[in-house]
Amino acid sequence: MPIASAATTRAGHCGYGIKNQAITWSNSMRTTALLALLALAATSLAPAHASAPQPPTIEQLAAFPQYSSFSLSPDGKHIAALRSKGEERTIAIWKSDAIDTAPTLIGASRMKIQSVQFIKNDRLAVLLWQPYDLRIDRPTKSFLSKLMITDLEGKQWHEPLPAPRPRSDMEKLQQALSNAGVLDVLPNDPHHILVTNNSGINTGDIYRVDLRDFSADRIQMSDEKVGGYITDANGELRARLKSDIDGTGAYISAEIRNPGSTAWEEHFRSYVKDRNQTRIIGFGTEPNIAFVLSNEGQDKNLIYEYDIASRKRKEILFQHRFFDAGGIITNPYKDAGAAFGSILGLQYLGPRGDDIEWTSPTMRAIDAGLRQALAITSEPLELVDPATGQSARVNYPTQRDYRIINFTPDMKTMLLYVSGASSPPQYYLYKDGEVRLLSSSYADIDPRALGTTRLVYYTARDGLPIPAFLTTPDTELCGAGPWNAVVHPHGGPWARDDMGFDGSMWTPLMASRCMAVLRPQYRGSADWGRKLWMAGDAQWGQKMQDDKDDGARWMMAQNIARPGHVAMFGFSYGGYAAFAATVRPEGIYKCAIAGAGVSDIKRIWSRFYTNAFFRQAQAPTVDGLNPLDHADKIKIPLMVYHGDRDQTVPIEQSEWFVAKAKTSGQPVEYHALADYAHGPAWTRAIMADQLRLIDTYFASGCGGTGL
Repeated sequence: MPIASAATTRAGHCGYGIKNQAITWSNSMRTTALLALLALAATSLAPAHASAPQPPTIEQLAAFPQYSSFSLSPDGKHIAALRSKGEERTIAIWKSDAIDTAPTLIGASRMKIQSVQFIKNDRLAVLLWQPYDLRIDRPTKSFLSKLMITDLEGKQWHEPLPAPRPRSDMEKLQQALSNAGVLDVLPNDPHHILVTNNSGINTGDIYRVDLRDFSADRIQMSDEKVGGYITDANGELRARLKSDIDGTGAYISAEIRNPGSTAWEEHFRSYVKDRNQTRIIGFGTEPNIAFVLSNEGQDKNLIYEYDIASRKRKEILFQHRFFDAGGIITNPYKDAGAAFGSILGLQYLGPRGDDIEWTSPTMRAIDAGLRQALAITSEPLELVDPATGQSARVNYPTQRDYRIINFTPDMKTMLLYVSGASSPPQYYLYKDGEVRLLSSSYADIDPRALGTTRLVYYTARDGLPIPAFLTTPDTELCGAGPWNAVVHPHGGPWARDDMGFDGSMWTPLMASRCMAVLRPQYRGSADWGRKLWMAGDAQWGQKMQDDKDDGARWMMAQNIARPGHVAMFGFSYGGYAAFAATVRPEGIYKCAIAGAGVSDIKRIWSRFYTNAFFRQAQAPTVDGLNPLDHADKIKIPLMVYHGDRDQTVPIEQSEWFVAKAKTSGQPVEYHALADYAHGPAWTRAIMADQLRLIDTYFASGCGGTGL
């Protein structure tokens, strides 16, 4: 019998660890259980406002959050976070029973700190980064990241896997662009962690690192075809993914390690041309049971039990009617109240992208108590399945929600993260029966000025339901609609938006300047099911672009957008969409902004997809309108910006389009941003410059009169 199925009320979401640049805790699906919840007393949950909403300044939007990257030590005795003061970021460490006292501060002199995370009671994993220049066949301007481990006072710093001395410039570049990553923090081992020696998600050779002397034993050798390792609750390597090609085409195989021979044995093979996905996501308390995530034969991912020895599929554990299943949450601690390895909940890729159905009755009760303490409420929300058009009405916390960051094995101390699309992140400590506010990330930004965001659906011209996130301005600040409006497609395109806070600050910027913002989940977007995902194949600038235009027309029909005052702004693939919007006939946009956009889809893929696997996996889906071919005939004003350190979309993609577009007779602005990559910004000044370009163009550019 399934543990959970169909569309149900969202019960909350939690996470274990971080995923930021090269740091990846692969066992984020195994989250500790809370076993006892005392009386909750929340303080300072919402500020009182007596005056009218105040739009944030560019400097406020561009600033680092005052505190971020909170982490709790496994024993609950210490809290770490990044503290920001202007451009400087330092690690702050408090004792959890004395958070009102001044913290210990740890800085870095040569590199900037990006994130911090407890991996043991007395050890922190710190991600640092800096600009990096190297000349091989041409100057290469990029950034490099480095994972370091330090103690609670920052006295000793160690690389988990020191790199060998490079023998050539090419090896030097490869080392610079790769980085060690944490595969498993081994929560039941006080001294060891598992580390990978390459970039990507859990790829490369695997080492067991002793944090006492930083000796490392290689426990698994890999090759370039292997990645995606999964450990079981005991920290043993049990499953992995492998990419290869056979007579049918490129495929990804899911392999399980035979406990007797230790050989890796293939159990599933998924061909990328069919867009099938089958992978192992965890293991049960019985050694012969694995948990499998698969979309084989259906529109959306589901999770089922799998008998390893007999190679047979067992019962379905989780299937959601409207969204892909995402993962399974088990208790990773041996010395805890919940049974070791027991299932606590199941993840699905809902409106926030990391939604959870709690299956444990205890977790459901805890969740209800936290929601009451944090004043998180739900309201009716209509969901529509793009694959079938069927709909249902559910209760969902649309405005703000919480996530459990860390908690202790005894479940008496935990860190909570609360945010929403228009609610900048806040961090809370639950300890001794109380919930206490630790920090508001952007305390000087008035959330009322950021408008209101909701999940909507509109129908494309061929009848396909298109999900979208619509942000409308605050009426006290901006008056009633219709408003100036922006269609804001995400990058990827195999990506998606969600209802969380937009840390790029693009949506908060535009909403606070009284613009309605529509973020369409156009065909080709991931995580909304196979039909919507595959419907974008070879439709670049065609049906994919129709979806965006149909969203603009829907906003006008709904009296949300002012006709003649709609623009498009996108970054990366979204920048491609903005380029396409300038050259398509019968356009509906007054102007467009393209950030780091792809203008020549032929040359961008010849650069990236140089091996047979990737050529079969995605290259065939990238076809359609090539904006550069028509750049001399753009029909609306355009502003383009691009970072000179962008190694994802090379800056010449913008330079080619701009040079040709300037012969069209339309106004074209171009800005090359120094020391900016494909995000994030190296300095707050660069971040402010980017936001100011967007703000100024919509205010007074866009053909000379503003949007």
